Amino acid sequence: MSTQGHTWVRQVKKEDEEEDPLDQLISRSGCAASHYAVQECMAQYQDWRQCQAQVQAFRDCMSEQQARRREELQRRKEQGSAHH
Repeated sequence: MSTQGHTWVRQVKKEDEEEDPLDQLISRSGCAASHYAVQECMAQYQDWRQCQAQVQAFRDCMSEQQARRREELQRRKEQGSAHH
């Protein structure tokens, strides 16, 4: 009589099945194109100093998005307190 050992198979998620939380955040921000531009530049030059225009564009986009988000939260807060 031979023993077969384990008969179960572990289910492993493929990497492409679940998006990275950082990628999700960037996608929701509307700044994905400028983020990809930074990544492409870094892949090409492998030196962030060569990519300052792309880095600045991404930084500006994210700053604008954060300002819009703060304004939206402030509006919601004011609307919520107006109902009380």
